[in-house]
Order: sequence, then structure tokens, then C-alpha cells
Amino acid sequence: MTVKSDIEIARAATMKPITEVAAKAAIPAEALVPFGTTKAKVSFDYINSLKDGKGGKLILVTAISPTPAGEGKTTTTVGLGDGLNRIGKKTMMCLREPSLGPCFGIKGGAAGGGYAQVVPMEDINLHFTGDFHAITSAHNLLSAMVDNHIYWGNALGLDSRRVGWRRVLDMNDRALRSIVNSLGGVTNGFPRQDGFDITVASEVMAILCLSLDLKDLERRLGNIIVGYTRDKKPIRAREIKADGAMTVLLKDALMPNLVQTLESNPVFIHGGPFANIAHGCNSVLATKTALKLADYVVTEAGFGADLGAEKFFDIKCRKAGLTPDAVVLVATVRALKMHGGVAKDALKDENVAAVSKGCENLKRHLENIAKFGVPAVVGVNRFISDTDAEIQEVMKVAESVGTRAFMCNHWAEGGAGTEALAHHIVEVVDSGKAAFKPLYPDEMSLRDKVKTIATEIYGASDIACDASVETAFKDLEAAGFGNLPVCMAKTQYSFSTDPTKRGAPTGHVVPVRELRLSAGAEFIVVITGQIMTMPGLPRVPAAESIKINAEGQIVGLF
Repeated sequence: MTVKSDIEIARAATMKPITEVAAKAAIPAEALVPFGTTKAKVSFDYINSLKDGKGGKLILVTAISPTPAGEGKTTTTVGLGDGLNRIGKKTMMCLREPSLGPCFGIKGGAAGGGYAQVVPMEDINLHFTGDFHAITSAHNLLSAMVDNHIYWGNALGLDSRRVGWRRVLDMNDRALRSIVNSLGGVTNGFPRQDGFDITVASEVMAILCLSLDLKDLERRLGNIIVGYTRDKKPIRAREIKADGAMTVLLKDALMPNLVQTLESNPVFIHGGPFANIAHGCNSVLATKTALKLADYVVTEAGFGADLGAEKFFDIKCRKAGLTPDAVVLVATVRALKMHGGVAKDALKDENVAAVSKGCENLKRHLENIAKFGVPAVVGVNRFISDTDAEIQEVMKVAESVGTRAFMCNHWAEGGAGTEALAHHIVEVVDSGKAAFKPLYPDEMSLRDKVKTIATEIYGASDIACDASVETAFKDLEAAGFGNLPVCMAKTQYSFSTDPTKRGAPTGHVVPVRELRLSAGAEFIVVITGQIMTMPGLPRVPAAESIKINAEGQIVGLF
């Protein structure tokens, strides 16, 4: 049997005009800002008109700790949304926009897979509606204005050694991680060390995804701290007088993007912050708008639940006033076998014992989710090589900790492959059992917030901070930032800071290497390991296989 590739499936789809998709969500045609016939933005005037509407139920899709075997979080989000619509529940999905870096680097596209995809897939994975370009431009405008301020007399006394605002590019390029700018003589400015991050790591990206409206966006942009004076006084973007122009560049980007699944169901794809250096969720504006339009909203958070779900709860929900009703924890038999010690090249062989051992990772994530007061269900994203005995083992383990697991075949069957999960998640949501609460209160000290996450979520015994980090905790609190949530920057592959420690390690110590203030996004980034904010391309990048064929079609993207 020949199995079609994701891009072949997407290309064979007959997409409906975006006006018809919008009508399914009761969005009138005049509320759309079209980008062609199959994608559009939703206008602020219409979004503002929904403020007094009823609120739907919010379902988070998260996953076990990721492995090279794959988990399929986005695919499951799309499949579940389609499944809920199939059983008659008015449902929308909210996803992040893919970055060009991963598309041309290792993993290729990020729009779901198989028959659980969002389309137009090529557009979504490439330039889409230009949001990432706007974010890149706004970020780099501030960078240019900082150096321009220094060049023309530096009236604010910004210490060029303490400029913390780098530049960004939405591409993997290791050569730009550390650079020296302003070389070439007096007319080019004062040379200083600089560098580039990838656009999804930009604080501007995080700000856009947490902003409630244009006014809130401008306020947050103005609060960005670009550097410090010699006596360590912070200098903000507002003082550089960049916030107004940055807001202008982001005016259209703040409007959510509407697209469709292969089953013609409405999806918002908007924003895409890094899930380790930032909070890894789609925009608050898209989620809140969807909750006014649909009875059920399915959204996802980045990486495993220890990073994605924790930040979704402790940052996004806390700041936006969201109250999630249920969680779907995605797992694959293949990934569980890797957590159980099986090598990648042996995953095709049945190994129930390894599945059982790997389920320690699954159980830890379920225990963690329960600490937020939100009920969880397991969705097993099925692969062809999975055996009935292996799937039954996952179901048995889930039941042993008080929940249920459902085999999901959405990759091959679309929404029909998630109907059992969809029926159950409706029962869970409608039961009203959720009693959401963040893991820690705002008033807890920053250090204790970090320790709480490390011990309660990561299974660590303690955190380790050198003298400079201890001082940074105190300085941030003295400056009035003690009430902010913390955003943990940690490897996604393990509960520990060692990416090779799979399963559910305990008793480890989490080293805190650095604290970074995101004053505009309103969280403190806590660096716990070697986190890369500008990835490099692999030895054989995906870009080598991406081209346009004789028929003018894009190939190799998936």
C-alpha cells in the first residue's frame, strides 16, 4: 500500500473559500481582511464587538517529553478539533505559526500531518500573512534606533557595554550568534559586541502573543528594557521613542489569522514564541476570540507538559484570565519505548515491557497536570507499527492513575479517528470538574517560584544558584519585578537539565545559570542550561530537498 506524504494529502485537498469557513464560526465576510481566497485576518472592530459574548470551554493539548520518535501534538490538536466538529460540537482550534528556521532546518513544516492538517500548508509554513516579517522588522527597528541614539550623542547615557537588545532573523544561522557591529570607521558608529537571535525568541514575539489590543501592545513595547546606563539605570524602548513606530509595524500582525483544516473547520494560527526561552503559546487575542465564537476551543502548548503546559497555566492563563477545562496529554507508543530505553532503530519491534517502563514519563506529566486542578485524558497518537498489546499497556497505566487513554488514528482517518476521545473530552469538560489554579501565587519570591517549579514539576531536589544569580533575584525584586511569573528555559527532552535523561528522573539539582528580564512580556526568563536562541542548520538541512518541480509545485517541505 502506498502511503501519501503530508504534502500530497494537503495538495489534493479541495479548500473552501475562507468566507465559507468564517461563516461556520459565525464570522461575517465584512469582518475579514483577506489574503487571497483561503486565508484571512479577523478585524479588530469585529473582535471588539464580541467582548460581551458568552465564553466557550478551553481544552489544552500537551505532550509527554519529546523524543526523536515523535509525539504529534499539533496533529492531535487538529484531529481532536475535527473530531469534536464531527460529533456536532461547534469547535475552533488555535495554533502557533511555524518559523522558517525549523522548516528549512531539521523538522520541516509544522501544520499537522496526514489527514489532520491545516491548509494552505505551503503558505502557513512559509511567508503566510507576513506576521513574522512584521515582528522581525519591529524588533530590528528598535535595534537600529538604539545604535542611532548612541551615535547621535547618547543623551540617555546608555552604556554600550550594557546594551542587551540584540537583533533577530527568522532563519537558523549560527554565524550570526555573536558579531561585532558598527565596524568600518567613524561614520558607522561605535563598534560593540552584538548578535542575532531567531525571531521566535524575540521579546516582541512574546509581547504580541500576550497583548490584549493595540493599546496594550504599545504599552508593553514601550516597557522593553534595551540596556542600562553606567550606574545600572534601565533604559526602555519608550525613552528611545521607538514604541509608536514599532506598534505601527505590528498593527496588522496583531489581528488573528483564520485558515481551515482538511475537513474545512475554522482554525486561528497566530504568533509563535519559542517554547523554552519564551512561553510557547499562540496569541491571547486568538484564544479569547475563539472562546467567544465556539463552544469548545482546542489549543496547544509547546514541547512537553513540564515546559508547555506549565507556562500555558502559569503565564498565559494567569495573565489573560483564562480558565482551562481539560487537558489532552499526547503520547506515542514509539516515544514511550524510547523513554523505556529502546534505541530508535528498534522501535518497530513490539516491546510491552519498554512501554510500561516509559510510561513513568507519562505518569509524571499526569501527576503534574493534576496539581493545576485540571482533569487530563491521554491521547495515543497511533503509528502503523504499534501493536494492540502496547496500546493496551498505555490504557492500563492511564487507568491506574485515575484517567483514561484513547487510541487516536487521526493521521490516517482525520476527525473520524478521534471520535471516541472527542466524546469523552466533552464529558470531562461538561462535568465541571476543573478547578484551575496556578502553581504558585504572584506574591511568592522569584527564587521560590523557580524552586517550586523545579521540585513540583521537574522532580528535582533543589535548585543551585551562584552568587551572581542570587543577587539578580534580589535586584529584580527591589526593582519591582517580584510579582512577575517565571519562564523556565530548560531542555525539552528531559525533566532534568540533562537531555539524555529520559523517563522520569528524580533527585537532580537544577542549576540556574542566568536571569533575563522581559519587562514588556512581563515575565522573568530563567536560564537553566545551554539554551540556544539562534539555532544552526544541521549537516543536511531540509532546505536541500525543498524545490519547485516542473509543474510549479513546492516539493520537499514535508
